Amino acid sequence: MNREYHKWFSPALGREMELLIFGHGGMPAIIFPTSQGRFYEFEDRGMVEAVHRKIHHGQLQLFCVDSVDAESWYNRGAPPRWRVARHLQYEQYILKEVQALVRQKNHAPQLALSGCSFGGFHAVSMALRHPDVFTGMLSMSGAFDLSGFLHGYYDQDVYLLFPTHFVPNLHDPWYLDRFRKNVYVLATGVHDQCWDDNEKLAAVMRQKGIPVRLDVWGDNTGHDWPSWQRMAAEYF
Repeated sequence: MNREYHKWFSPALGREMELLIFGHGGMPAIIFPTSQGRFYEFEDRGMVEAVHRKIHHGQLQLFCVDSVDAESWYNRGAPPRWRVARHLQYEQYILKEVQALVRQKNHAPQLALSGCSFGGFHAVSMALRHPDVFTGMLSMSGAFDLSGFLHGYYDQDVYLLFPTHFVPNLHDPWYLDRFRKNVYVLATGVHDQCWDDNEKLAAVMRQKGIPVRLDVWGDNTGHDWPSWQRMAAEYF
């Protein structure tokens, strides 16, 4: 299996960022880590191994990025507006810098986003904010409303980051037409504390005519890596 390590100084973030690539072709997918996680988490937690056959056979290529959650959402010593702004800088890093690397390495027309838990938020938020860039997303046990991190602070940027807030009010055909061409999967489990968030988001998307697959896994599926390994093997 092809494995590449990349590191560069990010203009968007003003610091060095690292990532790992697994595979040589197929559908490219940018993978977000869990809360304050690192770029090597997907490998360390057995997620790469769970989909190694598709990677080996050139059907899937993973771009596992680092997070800046500790500098944004979890940076409780910073004002909420600053934390939101840091997240938006991270989004620009993904959109401009990581996407440029993906396109350099892989010329497939698709580009998916995926993540588990907090990584699911990143995947869903960015996929729905930029349906012209990202053609699909897979969220495993994601949570999609982070209002509790901001202690009552709310502005236009916050509204536009949370899909359960902005999607119900979307009427722009530019967005809706693109949504309907893309692939969106929400996976959760019967023992997952984020199950309700997934039901709410799926309902919001369906009300707008956005195709979404919501799977609630039984068999004691919870908010844990063994569950996410099984989901990855199923959906990727």
